[in-house]
Amino acid sequence: PLPAEAAPAAPGPRQWPDGAEEAPAAAAQPARAAQPLPAEATPAPVDPDSTQGRAFSVRTLGQGVPFSRQAAQVQQPTATPPPHQPNGNGRRRKLGTRDDQQQPEPGARPHPQADQTASQPLPQPSTAGQSRLVGATEGAGRSYAIGAPDVNAAEGPEPLDGPGGAVEVADPPRPQPLDDELPPEPLDNPRRLLVWPAPDVTTQQALSDRGYRPVIVHSREEVDAQIAAFPAALFVDPLTGPITRTALQSLRQAAVAAEVPVMVTAGLGQATREAAYGADPAVLLKALAPRDTEQHPPRVLLIEEHAEIALALTATLERRGMQVARAASDADAVALAGQLRPNLVVMDLMQVHRGQAGIIDWLRANGQLNRTPLVVYTAAVDEADLPRLASGETVLFLAERSTSNEVQDRIVDLLARIGTN
Repeated sequence: PLPAEAAPAAPGPRQWPDGAEEAPAAAAQPARAAQPLPAEATPAPVDPDSTQGRAFSVRTLGQGVPFSRQAAQVQQPTATPPPHQPNGNGRRRKLGTRDDQQQPEPGARPHPQADQTASQPLPQPSTAGQSRLVGATEGAGRSYAIGAPDVNAAEGPEPLDGPGGAVEVADPPRPQPLDDELPPEPLDNPRRLLVWPAPDVTTQQALSDRGYRPVIVHSREEVDAQIAAFPAALFVDPLTGPITRTALQSLRQAAVAAEVPVMVTAGLGQATREAAYGADPAVLLKALAPRDTEQHPPRVLLIEEHAEIALALTATLERRGMQVARAASDADAVALAGQLRPNLVVMDLMQVHRGQAGIIDWLRANGQLNRTPLVVYTAAVDEADLPRLASGETVLFLAERSTSNEVQDRIVDLLARIGTN
């Protein structure tokens, strides 16, 4: 029977909790128009303590029966009481347990020992006293696996560090992939120095004594093959063989693209135009000098203390379409380089200061050392012949550099400064 406040005020078909009407005579009659439910036609007096209008049961939705009173009247003896009720034991029925099986008796039960579960098909862990593992998760760092409860064991809250809790699984070390492009030798071995052409015996011995490993290259492809070994620099020293403008330009482009410093040695001679047996220095320098764009001429920074030699070099370079700025010393070149931003540095080897900062340090500090080739030369010019050079009676030409011990030491020192990371 429905509560008194929910009873219909007027006679009508009887309403049941499942929503069916008791109207056997109307089953044979044709369909009629829908009529409002009695609860909608005559509203019952509202109880101030009821929850009508706010919470309804799904089973009685639309019948006007409050959820709280419905739950109080309907008994469900087969439902498991929640853990917070006095008559509950705090445990839920295990999933998959049939009603005809015997339920576990109330009360907490101790965890089964290892000998009671030895015959179970689940895998056993290597540590004694720990529960069997369902599986381990893969991933970097530390991973955990949750143990499954034993068969017919009382379920309930268990500490994570107890039986059936979280078990730490140590991830085995994974081998790192090998990179074929890395250098096969350790980093403390002699550093590679790309050399073209093959150095003479004295220069090669001097480089080896400074911790360099000379590697001879002849083409751009050979330069590209050595880039992965992080070479210190590209050293062009034309002592043992001639060099061509095309090969020199190709090697310079490959080294600049790979951000490898380029250093070229040369020698300057003085003679009349008829007696000069070497090429114009501008031919070598134009092949080395990169330019910003095709419309901009290469900017050359010349470091030379003798004004006659500086004027002769400036004239021959400007005839080839290059822009030249001259500095009298290495210290003056630092201040001039900030204004000019040179594409090529040409300097007398004897002007390089060993114990103080100079143009090499400025190029490295401003990120230009790997993109600005450096040409160092030794001038075989007597001071008595300098007036003839200024008047144009004699000219400069390319020759072999000096091979004295002082020159060898200065070249190796300069390479050490250029190749320093």
